[in-house]
Amino acid sequence: MGNSSDDTYTLEEAKEEIDILRRVEDDVVGAIENAASEDVLLYLIEDQELDKAHDGKRGLGKVRQAVLESRLASDRLKRLVSLRGDDTPEDVLVPEDVIRNAKVALEAGKPVVLYGPTGTGKTTFAKQLARETGIGYSLHTATPSWTPSDIIGGISPDYTGESLSYRTKLGCVSEGVQRARRFDVKYGVILDEITRADISKIFGPLYTAIENPHQTIFETDEGETIELDERVNIICTMNMSDRTVNELDNAITRRFAMIELDEYEEDKRRQLFRDWLDTHVSGQTDIDDDELLRLFERDYEGINHGNESTAQGAIMRFGPMHYRDVAVFVGVACREGGEYEYDQADSVGQAFRTYIVPRLLNSAAFPQVERIAEHYRALNDEFEEFDLAPAAELAERELEQERRQMGSYE
Repeated sequence: MGNSSDDTYTLEEAKEEIDILRRVEDDVVGAIENAASEDVLLYLIEDQELDKAHDGKRGLGKVRQAVLESRLASDRLKRLVSLRGDDTPEDVLVPEDVIRNAKVALEAGKPVVLYGPTGTGKTTFAKQLARETGIGYSLHTATPSWTPSDIIGGISPDYTGESLSYRTKLGCVSEGVQRARRFDVKYGVILDEITRADISKIFGPLYTAIENPHQTIFETDEGETIELDERVNIICTMNMSDRTVNELDNAITRRFAMIELDEYEEDKRRQLFRDWLDTHVSGQTDIDDDELLRLFERDYEGINHGNESTAQGAIMRFGPMHYRDVAVFVGVACREGGEYEYDQADSVGQAFRTYIVPRLLNSAAFPQVERIAEHYRALNDEFEEFDLAPAAELAERELEQERRQMGSYE
């Protein structure tokens, strides 16, 4: 790799040696480290995408690390390499007050919990929030087996040597702190679906750290101490079908900003439905996508707001994101050579049976199961062009099972 007289690497040299740079990773790293201006970095990364050539479609390889460590790289360029390969939608459709409240809480140094019914797009918004308020993020989905070590860090067995030894292993928050320090950037750590774990148990050390931000929460084998860092945004999501706000430990509601994500504005919800149908159904099937859109709207309204003609209220809270799975299923099932190419009306009922009804029944009490069965019988009668009988029958079977169980207790 050539160098100019002042030991900096110019844009002209990068263009002359681009074929070599495409082949040799270390030369790209050297060019970034010795770049004369950000124009060199923009050419290598934005124009030629050499980070993708050497580091792959995503991940933090040598080239992206060099960009993040460069004093010339702008936040925009650092964000580009950090989020390379990330397919999070750019349009933020959640209500404006949700966006503003979440941003203010993070700016004030508070971790955030996004909570609400299933299917309201909490994880998608968490990623959008992390992208907008930082440079890069990591996503970790909780499990029942999580312990404080998954959050802060702990001791882990090391089998790489001739005999068993033990090393410290960073937790997801500690890793975020280390990343923010190393590259001097704001960084997001997303803890998804935290109600799957025992919150009071796994967050114990984190609670202490939030109250005492200068206290060391972990120390690596190399002697590096980890404390909470104001550059790290902690964003959690919580499915409120698992428990209610009243059932939460007071410790989390005192230390976290609780941001409810529930109802979408009608035009934005309709935009979601239309985008999914345009992407997955329109032009790929013989189904009337306008009528399918109307079905989505009627189903969503019936579940969330009830039936005006019968003066019955909402069945439960249920988010719009579930209908994307229906659109994808119908598009795949009805395309040329698909399983339902010649039974396209049946595919809609099967999609609802596969994705919508089980998710409703999963958190439904007996009176709600009755309403769900009634709701899908009515939809099946209203939408003659779609066979919704499979969805109605699944709800009916669950209702009969519930009745038998109730009878056995009498």
